[in-house]
Amino acid sequence: MSEDQQQLHQTLWNIANDLRGNMDADDFRDYILGFIFYKYLSRKMALQANKALAPDGLTYDQIIGHPMEKEYMGAIKLDALDALGYFLKPTELFSELAKRGNSGGVNKFILEDLQKVLTNIEQSTMGSESEDDFGNLFEDLDLTSSKLGKTEEAKNELIVKVLTHLEGINFDLENRESDLLGDAYEYLIGQFASGAGKKAGEFYTPQQVSKILAQIVTTGKNRLKSVYDPTCGSGSLLLRVAKEVKEVGGFYGQESNPTTYNLCRMNMIMHDVHYKRFDIYNEDTLVNPSPKHSDQRFEAIVANPPFSAKWNPDAIISDERFSPYGKMAPKSKADFAFVQHMVHQLDDNGTMACVLPHGVLFRGAAEGHIRKYLIEDKNQLDAVIGLPANIFYGTSIPTCILVLKKHRASTTLSDRILFIDASNAFEKVKTQNVLLPEHIDKIIVTYRSYVNGALSEAEVDKYSYVATLEEVRENDYNLNIPRYVDTFEEEEPVDLQAVSDQLKDLEKDMDTTNTTIAEFCKELGIDTPF
Repeated sequence: MSEDQQQLHQTLWNIANDLRGNMDADDFRDYILGFIFYKYLSRKMALQANKALAPDGLTYDQIIGHPMEKEYMGAIKLDALDALGYFLKPTELFSELAKRGNSGGVNKFILEDLQKVLTNIEQSTMGSESEDDFGNLFEDLDLTSSKLGKTEEAKNELIVKVLTHLEGINFDLENRESDLLGDAYEYLIGQFASGAGKKAGEFYTPQQVSKILAQIVTTGKNRLKSVYDPTCGSGSLLLRVAKEVKEVGGFYGQESNPTTYNLCRMNMIMHDVHYKRFDIYNEDTLVNPSPKHSDQRFEAIVANPPFSAKWNPDAIISDERFSPYGKMAPKSKADFAFVQHMVHQLDDNGTMACVLPHGVLFRGAAEGHIRKYLIEDKNQLDAVIGLPANIFYGTSIPTCILVLKKHRASTTLSDRILFIDASNAFEKVKTQNVLLPEHIDKIIVTYRSYVNGALSEAEVDKYSYVATLEEVRENDYNLNIPRYVDTFEEEEPVDLQAVSDQLKDLEKDMDTTNTTIAEFCKELGIDTPF
């Protein structure tokens, strides 16, 4: 991370802490991230408009009152809707409202106008190709909420402070090689997640885990046609995959929480993913999968589903995603339902990697049946990776990564499964366990050695093992990692003769000490204590 990035991250976090006062961190997150997004949209709009007006020697703010204002505005709107997916007038830009809020007098009250602007951004997309991508994006920015202040003046004052602080930050959007703002946005999402307890699991996967999943599914590839996350949260996993390859054709995801769904769409746009290149759907993936995604197959799938979530399979028992298995994941634990859904959506040449609780490796009944089907009938399980406990926000349970491929039978590894025990490779930072770069690298190097057929390099003493399918059968398809990776550390043999000699020496020392004590007692005229 560059010094500029670090400085920007710290500045934004300081602003968030200074301005939220007594407001709950989750609530303030929606405001600060929403306003950063509004600033981003405004700056992109100004840059796009200035580019269109450059041949006429004009800038966007100069067309207000121009004799051809109406014509210019119409042409710029069409251009913006195609290039950006939305439209903002010069008077609706972030900088203009921030300036008004600091102007003093009647004009400093901007709450109503700000609400209108946020609504206009969404309405500007109505009837256009980007309508679904921008619809209700700002619904969590309630400018009438008492959380902002007891009076309208107090609310306005807080909002003006936030806008003023953000207006003073240069996000360097003109630099196409820079992603300062996108990274800063991602940083803030992570910071809010770390302090959000159980809620964090709903919208954020720690970057250390994201890197592992992303590097696994991009192994051997420079470009991806598509990447999909059925429980995409804020979209951090999808975006992480893009950092591992030169190009991703399309980003696809589904998220059931409306607030988190909005965060994901904002995150995509803030990382300069064009609205035509992502499709995020707001519904329960298991019960109501996106109709747009159902017939698609994805080259890479990554996911961090909610651990052991409750679900209701009764209404979809005949669904083609689950029916071939003959069993449904239990109502109290949807873990394998997510796996079944992802395998169904995986392309023939694709790889999927998902984080799950350790219980999926050994629990019996329906889960044991599904596990056997994936291994024996379909031969789709490629690797099992055990992670340390306490690396996810809001839960301390140990987790694992399952790696699956659609058609392993045609590969040289068709009768092998890699097991990695990385559960003890971490560094403790305060109350959280953290995977350092060297821990991540070791996992990836081991996995890629296995994929490349270098099995001798893939097997690391006390760390990894390449098991045969026959060994897995003998273990009744129980994937508990200690059954395959021997991490037992033998104690050094005890030299009994040396111990005996030490005891003899101690006996002599005690006799000498006792003699000395007896002489002192005799001189003092008292009885010896032994």
